[in-house]
Amino acid sequence: MAEYKLTVAGLGPGDAGLITRATWARIEAAQHIILRTRIHPTVEVLDAAGISYETYDHLYEEADDFDELYASIVDDLMARARTMDVLYLVPGSPFVAERTVQLLRERTMEAGVPLEILPAMSFLEPLFAALELDPVNGLSIVDAMDEEAVAAPPAQNLIITQLYSRELASDLKILLMEHFPDTQEVIYLHHLALPDERVQRIPLFELDWQEDIDHLTTLFIPYTPGFWENG
Repeated sequence: MAEYKLTVAGLGPGDAGLITRATWARIEAAQHIILRTRIHPTVEVLDAAGISYETYDHLYEEADDFDELYASIVDDLMARARTMDVLYLVPGSPFVAERTVQLLRERTMEAGVPLEILPAMSFLEPLFAALELDPVNGLSIVDAMDEEAVAAPPAQNLIITQLYSRELASDLKILLMEHFPDTQEVIYLHHLALPDERVQRIPLFELDWQEDIDHLTTLFIPYTPGFWENG
C-alpha cells in the first residue's frame, strides 16, 4: 500500500522575495497544492508562474466560527493525505500564529500520517526590522481575538497579531483601555515588507479609526518601565 506525504510550507509575510528557495522548489514540484486562503499578496506570484492550486476560502463562508473552520480544514487535509501527496501552503510561517498547523500536528501524530513542516519567514522579521527591535530584550505576542491574554498584558513589549478588521480593533481598544490611558502611544503596522507598508505611531483611542485595517495589520505596544508596573 502506497504511503502518501503531507507537507506544510509558508508563503512568507507578503513579499514574493521572502519565500524560501526550499519552499519554492516544493511548490514547483508539487502535484497537489492547497492554500488555506488565496487572500495573501504572495499568491499573485503563484498565479504568474502558472501554479495550479485549490483553496479553503469557501470554508470561511460556511463555518460558524474559526474553531469550526480550522477543524474542517484539518479534516479535509487528513482525508486527502490518505490518497495523495499534498502540499499545504499557509500565509507567513507555519510555526507562527497558525492554528491549522497546530491541529494538523496533533492529528497526524495520532493517525501515524507522515508530516513535514518547512521553515519560513513570518511577519515577525519585517516587524523587528521596521521597529529596529531586538526581541532578546523581552517580548510577548498575543492574538487579538484572545480576550484573556489581551486583558492581562505582560510587563514587556507587546505584539498583537491577527488584527483583521475595524470591528475587532474597536473591541481590542476597549479591552486595552482598561490597562492603558486613551492617549497611550501604540505603533500601527500595516502591510510590512510590501510597497504600501505603513508604520505609524498613534494614540490608542485612534486604533479603530484606521481605514486600511486588514489581515496584514499588527499592533505594537512598547514597554514603558514604571507605568506598566503601576498601570
